[in-house]
Amino acid sequence: MKGVAVLGSTGSIGVSTLDVLARHPDRYRVVALTAHRNVGRLIEQCRQHRPAYAVIVDKDEAAHLRQAVDDLRLPTRVLSGKEALDTIASLEEVDHVMAAIVGAAGLQATLSAARAGKRILLANKEALVMSGRLLIDTAREHGAELLPIDSEHNAIFQCLPPKRHVSDDGGVTRILLTASGGPFLRTPASELADVTPEQACNHPNWDMGRKISVDSATMMNKGLEVIEACLLFDTDPDKVQVVVHPQSIVHSLVQYVDGSVLAQLGNPDMRTPIAHALAWPGRIDAGVTPLDLPAVGRLEFEAPDQARFPCLRLAFEAIRHGATMPAVLNAANEVAVEAFLDRRLGFDGIPMVIEQVMSKAETPAAASLDEILAVDRQAREQALQVIGRMQKGTGT
Repeated sequence: MKGVAVLGSTGSIGVSTLDVLARHPDRYRVVALTAHRNVGRLIEQCRQHRPAYAVIVDKDEAAHLRQAVDDLRLPTRVLSGKEALDTIASLEEVDHVMAAIVGAAGLQATLSAARAGKRILLANKEALVMSGRLLIDTAREHGAELLPIDSEHNAIFQCLPPKRHVSDDGGVTRILLTASGGPFLRTPASELADVTPEQACNHPNWDMGRKISVDSATMMNKGLEVIEACLLFDTDPDKVQVVVHPQSIVHSLVQYVDGSVLAQLGNPDMRTPIAHALAWPGRIDAGVTPLDLPAVGRLEFEAPDQARFPCLRLAFEAIRHGATMPAVLNAANEVAVEAFLDRRLGFDGIPMVIEQVMSKAETPAAASLDEILAVDRQAREQALQVIGRMQKGTGT
């Protein structure tokens, strides 16, 4: 039995993870579940999975959770606060940690899991984008495993040679990272300024949280994945090509020197990469509908329009710049997306905010979490200032 902690259990990845785990009660035991403030869903998950620990980050909700656990007579110890996430991620009885907390908030707990030598199922790409080599080096130093959960990176992982580094002499010449194009692939550029949060969150293929849905609509999600691919697979951005594939059936491809191109295909369902990472190097049933290629009928590919999706260009600029510029990009994006979802910023204002913050950012080569968080805080403050000026109509 492998013990599993699900960081961010009430989000879409967390829910999918628990679905896979429930299909294999003879192989996996849910040790811990965590949520930010969705106490209602966390209580229901505790009732169903009976974890040893439950964490609610919002301390104001802790009493509610404790009372519910007592009323249900569950064998669950309730913890609260951000520091409790570090405790959960490093528990001795935990073998696998699903790192599914959205945004920068998940970085510290993911690092704690790495220091504890866990198998980390990395669904929080922002943690890797922010930390750069820090997370990779920490995992290597402590014998932790980093297995990607993003469908694209999981596909690349499956298609690469055994060492799974492009820099190794495995004959890899290029990574082809597929992108759906999101809900605005065919929307005239002149209409993007009037896009609403509801429209941006209506992804044609995937059921995701609001933040990642907006990132998909701007293609920043793909930009963050470019950075993640460079770090995970030890390659440079010139060997990563983004390919728009609206059907989301081919999840990514790897090209080899002999002309071979290997691809991983499947229906768009996050339970596939989750099951793969849980069982690797084996395989388990994920509950996913088998792929019916005749029913799909056609697979289409095209180059992305970087004029329409400037966030993709900005992400390539950030990884080429190096140092802590990816952390600046991520922080500015998180602030801009939040402002858009709160209707304080137009959809087309998201890349404008990011570009202005990046143009003025100081990007030291950070070697510690504190240094990275300082860069993150500064970029967030600058993004808020830019948004404030845009609201006042003073531009830059």
